[in-house]
Amino acid sequence: MFIQPVTPLEHCEWLNKLLADIWPNYINPKLSMRFSSIVAKRLKHRKPRLIERIELQGFSLGSSPPSLGLHGTRWSTSGDQRIMRLGFDWDSTDTNIMLFAKLAKPLMGTARIVINSIHIKGELLLMPVLDGKAIMYSFLSTPEVRIGVAFGSGGSQSLPATVLPGVSSWLVKLVTDTLVKTMVEPRRRCFTLPPVDLMKKVTGAIIYVTVISASKLSRSNLKGSIARRQQSLMMDGRSEDCHDNKDMLTFVEVELEDLTRKTYVRPGSCPKWDSTFNMVLHEDTGILRFHLYECPPGSVKYDYLTSCEIKVRYVADDSTVFWAIGPDSTVIAKHAEICGKDVEMVVPFEGANSGELTVKLVLKEWQFSDGSHSSHGIRLGSQQSLYGSSNFLSGTGRKICITVVEGKDLMVKDKLGKSDPYVKLQYGKVLKRTKAVQHTPNPIWEQKFEFDEIVGGEYLKIKCNSEETFGDENIGSARVNLEGIIEGSVRDVWVPLEKVNSGELRLQIEAVKIEDYEGSMGSSNGLIELVLIEARDLVAADIRGTSDPYVRVHYGRMKRRTKVMYKTLNPQWHQTLEFPDDGSPLVLHVKDHNTVLPTSSIGDCVVEYHRLPPNQICDKWIPLQGVKRGEIHIQITRKVPELEKRPSLDSESSSTKVHQISGQMKEMMIKLQTLIEDGNVEGLSESLCELETLHDMQEEYTAQLETEQMLLLNKINELGQEILNSSPTLIRRAYSN
Repeated sequence: MFIQPVTPLEHCEWLNKLLADIWPNYINPKLSMRFSSIVAKRLKHRKPRLIERIELQGFSLGSSPPSLGLHGTRWSTSGDQRIMRLGFDWDSTDTNIMLFAKLAKPLMGTARIVINSIHIKGELLLMPVLDGKAIMYSFLSTPEVRIGVAFGSGGSQSLPATVLPGVSSWLVKLVTDTLVKTMVEPRRRCFTLPPVDLMKKVTGAIIYVTVISASKLSRSNLKGSIARRQQSLMMDGRSEDCHDNKDMLTFVEVELEDLTRKTYVRPGSCPKWDSTFNMVLHEDTGILRFHLYECPPGSVKYDYLTSCEIKVRYVADDSTVFWAIGPDSTVIAKHAEICGKDVEMVVPFEGANSGELTVKLVLKEWQFSDGSHSSHGIRLGSQQSLYGSSNFLSGTGRKICITVVEGKDLMVKDKLGKSDPYVKLQYGKVLKRTKAVQHTPNPIWEQKFEFDEIVGGEYLKIKCNSEETFGDENIGSARVNLEGIIEGSVRDVWVPLEKVNSGELRLQIEAVKIEDYEGSMGSSNGLIELVLIEARDLVAADIRGTSDPYVRVHYGRMKRRTKVMYKTLNPQWHQTLEFPDDGSPLVLHVKDHNTVLPTSSIGDCVVEYHRLPPNQICDKWIPLQGVKRGEIHIQITRKVPELEKRPSLDSESSSTKVHQISGQMKEMMIKLQTLIEDGNVEGLSESLCELETLHDMQEEYTAQLETEQMLLLNKINELGQEILNSSPTLIRRAYSN
């Protein structure tokens, strides 16, 4: 960067006096919070051999602020950018950064490491951007760093730094490397100056990243660039032929923390991708990295060429700042005043004449710890006044209900191109998993799980696996911050999978008070009445362009089905089914009937009934999942016996019902034999459907009978235990006699 002085040297005693006044109550807490999160992350990945595990337990930068411009300041320009250049001297002797370490062999045990003094000296650059709404700051070169360290075994005793050799130098290197990677030219940090501070804690964000195109790519410049990292994901040892730039085949890998996505491969020196990715931030800042790779013609191997990055930051007035390194190390900064606003940036790749990348960024929404969020220019925070300042409080007595709805573009690792994906959920120590869906990268689960809410910002951990014969394959993972979930509002989100190149999961997340949840689950005395009325615009499963649709209903272990409607895409059933209200998932599978061939699916859906008011009919059309089109029309009612006289469904015992159904099935078998002898194919098909329905009913009542027997045995055991507990002396006398 070429900097030209434009002002004489200025003294700035006033600046240091102002800094001393606002340091204790404003700047120190903010910087301590900011840098503690950075240090905590780096401690996980960088530790000396003598330490097995280390964690940050306290972080305070002390009461002494740094001194700025002791030898004066000077304003300069670089192009259109104004820059303030000033010295930075910081000697803090009451720093208190406390680390707790578990020592490795041969030392073993634990130790407390306290950083009690910090010395940092360098030259600082301040660059106002966005018409004074933000300031970029960075060191001109790597600053001088010294750190004072004390050791202890957990009590008040402190030991000299030589007790753990190498730890002091490791900490100096850790701090220096952190500064170099975050705020030494040309990398800069951003300090925003919003007109208002809404005082919100960010828990995450959803951002859409579109990689549009690249321009001015040159193989010779990229290959010869000083900034190019000499690395390759796959090396074959061959010398590289010099091809024309038009023969270049390139793609971009987008990286945000552990989340990566790839564009398609495109040819030429100005490739166009127009690839959009759904990305997730877990904090109020993030770094989007764009890595350019080349695929040599005729080879599946690819080489790293260069990179660029864009940083994103939440501003306290619910806006967003994006910034990047511009041409000749200048600043590119954009400000999105509202969520949902498109921001297009043209960012040069690292290295001289390495080309540039055009991207479009859309910050869809910021999410906050109080349950509110900023989305599409609307600041949705009204819920806060209804539920208090935070809905993630200790002792609220809530359940977190999570529905794993579906997946999209999941990775396929099977050599045959097949995948049987399922999802594992972990919240605290509780583990849940979905069923495996056979042979698809776009599965539909529609499975609901409940967890007791955990205080303290616990993440929901997600793993997506594919069932394999010789061990399941991981096809992605993710984490979701459940802080700020509001009762009565379902959060419907697509969660991109991390550590893979493709794949997203759709989740529906809801918080429910335990008393409401238990009330919504119903009881064994209630009924679910389901009326299957009709369907429309179904997909054609037959060659002749029609279907023979029927509905198979799954309710827990129970299965029922409707009659078959022949040669129609708009069937009408008008059949009523009833189930005991035990809270089981209610799933509808619409199928095409075939007399000889196996039945084929023409869509399915989940019927949500748990939150319905009692004894009120809910009439709705539900879109079918897993197919291009089709809807089913149903009516569903939760019948509560306390409010309505219960029908006499259970007037007869389960054993009697099983006996009656067995007799009906015998009669149906005789009828089938007659139909076969007469060659009545249509009648045979209808009778087979009736036989299958009877079989399902028999399974249902058999399962109910097993449940009744189990409950009876449990009751007998409880009664016996009660007798033993109440009259131990009497029992002993009986046995002795």
